Amino acid sequence: MDAPVENKKEKPSIKPKDKFEGKVLKTSLQGALIDISCPLPAFLHISQVVDPANPDAILKTLDDVIKVDDVVTVWVRRVLKDHIELTMHEPLAYEWRDLAPEMVVHGKVLRLESFGAFVEIGAERPGLIHVSELSHNYVRVPEEVLKVGDEIDVKVLEVDRRKKQIKLSLKALLEAPEVEAPEPKRSGRKGKGHKQEVVEEPEEEVIPDPTYMEIALRKAMDKAEQRLPEIASRVKKAKSFNSEADEIFERTMQKKINKD
Repeated sequence: MDAPVENKKEKPSIKPKDKFEGKVLKTSLQGALIDISCPLPAFLHISQVVDPANPDAILKTLDDVIKVDDVVTVWVRRVLKDHIELTMHEPLAYEWRDLAPEMVVHGKVLRLESFGAFVEIGAERPGLIHVSELSHNYVRVPEEVLKVGDEIDVKVLEVDRRKKQIKLSLKALLEAPEVEAPEPKRSGRKGKGHKQEVVEEPEEEVIPDPTYMEIALRKAMDKAEQRLPEIASRVKKAKSFNSEADEIFERTMQKKINKD
């Protein structure tokens, strides 16, 4: 007969950032022992206790915040071999090492500025959506697209760990508007029944180089043109001489007639 198989309780898989509603079992000066239904003891150190009435206060004792049998909300900080460390500070959804470009994260709009919108995404610092990354269309001020308290999905564009800056984009998750295609260029051919309009471009006048004969003729004409005043003067003198000769001839003939 086979020996009975012992029922071993499997150790639950617990990892950092897991959330539990635990019951306070015991308190001390160092902290409190919390029951989170795990085989390993879970300990909440006093430095990880948060006073809901004053979250930034530094506690000296636990009596004013938690007591035995209280139910508290805690998160896992570390899982060690012999115990689990807890915290009442809600852990960051994203550490700096977890963030990378092209990631899509969910966030809540914290505040709006003229240059963009700050969005809480669960990181150490809120991310910034620049006004140019709010829409594919022109946006004058962020209030045209968002308001404080809006929950939105955004894409991570850039993470600067040194400057602690996270650049986000809402536009990257929006469908880009259709761009109208440019009208095709009209070809010279048209359908039947339509005459093709032909625009004739004026031909450029081509002036041939002058020949040697033309060059010689132009030089002769230039010289003749330069001598025109001289020739005109000679013609004038010749006309004057002819006129005087005619007068002398007429006077001579008249004298001869009178003598006869």
